[in-house]
Amino acid sequence: MKEPLEITNLLSLFDGWLRGLMPEFLAVVIELVLVGVALLAAYAVLAMVLIYVERKIAAFFQARIGPNRVGKWGLFQTMADVLKILIKEIIHIKRVDRFLFFVAPFFMIVASMLTFGAIPFGKGLQAVDFNIGVLYVTAVSSLGIIGVLLAGWSSNNKYAMIGAMRSGAQFVSYELSAGFALMTMVVLSGTMQFSEMIEGQRYCWNVFNGHISSLIAFSIYLICGHAETNRGPFDLPEAESELTAGYHTEYSGLQFGFFYLAEYMNMFIIAAIAATVFLGGWMPLQIAGWDSFNQIMCYIPTYVWFFGKTFFLIFLSLWVRWSFPRLRIDQLLNLEWKYLLPINLVNILLMVILVLTGLTLTGIFG
Repeated sequence: MKEPLEITNLLSLFDGWLRGLMPEFLAVVIELVLVGVALLAAYAVLAMVLIYVERKIAAFFQARIGPNRVGKWGLFQTMADVLKILIKEIIHIKRVDRFLFFVAPFFMIVASMLTFGAIPFGKGLQAVDFNIGVLYVTAVSSLGIIGVLLAGWSSNNKYAMIGAMRSGAQFVSYELSAGFALMTMVVLSGTMQFSEMIEGQRYCWNVFNGHISSLIAFSIYLICGHAETNRGPFDLPEAESELTAGYHTEYSGLQFGFFYLAEYMNMFIIAAIAATVFLGGWMPLQIAGWDSFNQIMCYIPTYVWFFGKTFFLIFLSLWVRWSFPRLRIDQLLNLEWKYLLPINLVNILLMVILVLTGLTLTGIFG
């Protein structure tokens, strides 16, 4: 695969230069620090981009203009908001559990950051590539709910507590179906490692490879991922008309900023995992036997393919958010336990049958 514009070429040159200047151990330590700094920078930049994008898309659906004053097309509005939230006073609340109150936002940030590091942004652009990558992201992303529950409990506020309990019930419920949807793709791919899963989608993305079973899993994962991020119409934990701001009612300044940042990054992470598992990740569009077409597609850098697929799914998520009214809590839980979970259990069994009988597209056409 010819990739003349790949960042990995520059990274390989930098690695060789660094190892020629110093002992290997010291070079590895420096590289690990630089990777951590790069991930933090990407985390912050992506969050600001997503905030701006959502404002513009929301304005489009509501026949408004959106941010248009700070910078051309309002491009610097998000940066101004970030600066404002950094210098805002943190209001100290009486009669709270101070330790848990201050720890809660860090659970949200750390959980999303641990997941963020395992995402393959392009060929070779992945901080860690576990052989149990799907299991890893499912496990560490679940830590965020601890921060939500701690925030509600420690705030000593009935609205925050109700919001936290709603979020806990919602997250635990929809995490089951999201996990089963990913496991359906693991059955199809035969691996939990993201790099191998992407390579297996070279000529046929998983969303098509497993016929109707893959489409069902894809749809259920998008629904459950949307619910896990507390986005409308599943935003019961933050229902402003009922709970003011839900579990982060008592937070202000940078602490509130952590919750806000984690919410947007979780939206990106859900879309990124869906793009990786179902849509081939960074793999360019390839058609078996069409060598000239494949060569042209390979000239587009792999990270462009990845972000293109991811932002398409984010657009779908925002489309849903600004098109449907908020569900009641009973409707939300009924959707999961009475419909999505039973469908998921039957669907994973169907996928097992397809794989064992060789009726997937790769099984039929070799």
